[in-house]
Amino acid sequence: LKNAFIFSCLTGIRWSDIHRLTWANLRFSEKRGYELSFRQQKTGGKEYLPISDQAVTLLGERGLEEQRLFVGLKYSAYMNVGLYKWIADAGIKKKITFHCARHTHAVLLLENGTDIYTVSKMLGHRELKTTQIYAKIVDSKK
Repeated sequence: LKNAFIFSCLTGIRWSDIHRLTWANLRFSEKRGYELSFRQQKTGGKEYLPISDQAVTLLGERGLEEQRLFVGLKYSAYMNVGLYKWIADAGIKKKITFHCARHTHAVLLLENGTDIYTVSKMLGHRELKTTQIYAKIVDSKK
């Protein structure tokens, strides 16, 4: 669960997609590095997402093509309890959900100079106005 949450912070991928990813979704090329290819559950859109070496290290040793990247993840109250416990053990008092990892990814991209159009595409948003919510967070910090 921890690795999946951090993976989402590094990639912006939703819970609904992370728990379905298999090794067949992960590719490597000398030119582009690591990339995930998957169909988003929410939008149905096909995504090709470059991911960092740091994100790949969270996956561990490569398994069979049909095996899931994160074994044992199922959406349930138990998973939320595990996340809340981990957050509390870290001394964080805010309510953190798995979706907060996606927000973290978007804000980090914007704070590091990635243009909003690119962030929108990386998150798989259909409308740029959906991504502008994150830009307002960054603007309010200025």
